[in-house]
Amino acid sequence: MTSEPEQQLGVGTQDAFQRLWTPHRMAYIQGENKPSGPGAGDGCPFCSLPDRSDEDGLILRRGKLVYAVLNLYPYTGGHLMTVPYRHVADYTELTVEETAELAALTQQAMTALRTASGAHGFNIGMNQGTVAGAGIAAHLHQHVVPRWGGDTNFMPVIGHTKVLPQLLADTRKMLAEAWPAA
Repeated sequence: MTSEPEQQLGVGTQDAFQRLWTPHRMAYIQGENKPSGPGAGDGCPFCSLPDRSDEDGLILRRGKLVYAVLNLYPYTGGHLMTVPYRHVADYTELTVEETAELAALTQQAMTALRTASGAHGFNIGMNQGTVAGAGIAAHLHQHVVPRWGGDTNFMPVIGHTKVLPQLLADTRKMLAEAWPAA
């Protein structure tokens, strides 16, 4: 026997929609942890994260020039970023060595995500500049977003909601354990 899901009436007029409350997203919407300016000393979270423990900073792997970290405001479970330690805004500012390590950590991230979560595919990319959608434009970072067939379906498009089945600390632990040896 199936039953109809209970409707959340909320405040206002009853309608046919269920509510999936995501109050943790308000910090992102209000710009929490955003730098106050373009410099490394202007509160850049990508500059300060390496000073934290891996668990507290959600850091998955530390390289010589680049590190991998879970996205604090993910699109899907396992959404991570590869980030140079050096505070640079543009891809063309990376050295050859930084570019190579960014690519290597991205490949390792894909391997770890396939091992840990069976990812079917990936969206990989950078938003260069605020007008291109970079949330923190002053410090380059490359997104690695795992995808699965039918993973979030219509939720982000129609429901403006991201469905994440796991706490970030648990995702960090799972991926760190699955990360391939360098």
